[in-house]
Amino acid sequence: MVVAAVATTKSLSEVSARALAGELSACPKGALAFDGDGTLWSGDVGEDFFYGILESGKLSELAADAIMRAATEAGVTLGGGAVLTARNIYDAYLAGRFDEERVCEIMTWINAGWTTTDTTAFVMSVVSEKFASRIHPEVRIVIDEARRAGHEIFVVSASPRPIVEAAAAIVGVATTHVLAATAVLEGDRFAARVHRPIPYGAGKASALRARLGALPLLAAFGDNAFDAEMLAMSERPIAVRPKARLLDVANEIRGIRQLVPVE
Repeated sequence: MVVAAVATTKSLSEVSARALAGELSACPKGALAFDGDGTLWSGDVGEDFFYGILESGKLSELAADAIMRAATEAGVTLGGGAVLTARNIYDAYLAGRFDEERVCEIMTWINAGWTTTDTTAFVMSVVSEKFASRIHPEVRIVIDEARRAGHEIFVVSASPRPIVEAAAAIVGVATTHVLAATAVLEGDRFAARVHRPIPYGAGKASALRARLGALPLLAAFGDNAFDAEMLAMSERPIAVRPKARLLDVANEIRGIRQLVPVE
């Protein structure tokens, strides 16, 4: 696997942030789409949301019941309580024994029973000013230049909407331009279910296509294999610090290039 990944990396042409920004500046108005975790910023805000709520001591009975049902249905070991069971679910996912899209859904409704106000306060405590240091500098250069050129910027993520919106705001992306996994609201409280399909895999491409309408997708940015469909629909597919799973399918994405990191 390591050998294949290295070989694929060498076969990808590379582009600097300044060169790419120059290309985009010369284009008529269009859109740029960014995956969030690992692409626009380091780390995974879905994990921040999930583990933060588990560690808060405020997991609701509604969420706890749903966690136990999900574990039982998937044959995951019950951990003597909902918090430990939720951790077992995530460990099973990491071991390839729990569906990735399904775990994204669970991470999205882990705040079931919380109000929107409580959820907003929580995500703002996680995404503080220090979060800016997690933004990849090469991506920030592209966004800043593209915005000056009049292009629209979208973030498309399978992580929970509240925390993706807070993180995207750090680079000036409006909530109207965030497409993310979204828990169902019942009144002012979140339910233990999501609006389907979530923006994962092919769902990223379909959600973005519906949102863009006639606006051309000048470039798309991703780091993993489940960004492949979104990358393939763009005029300029860009791999950002790509993981091995994206490198494994890179030859299937016409014209894909790798954005050179800025240190």
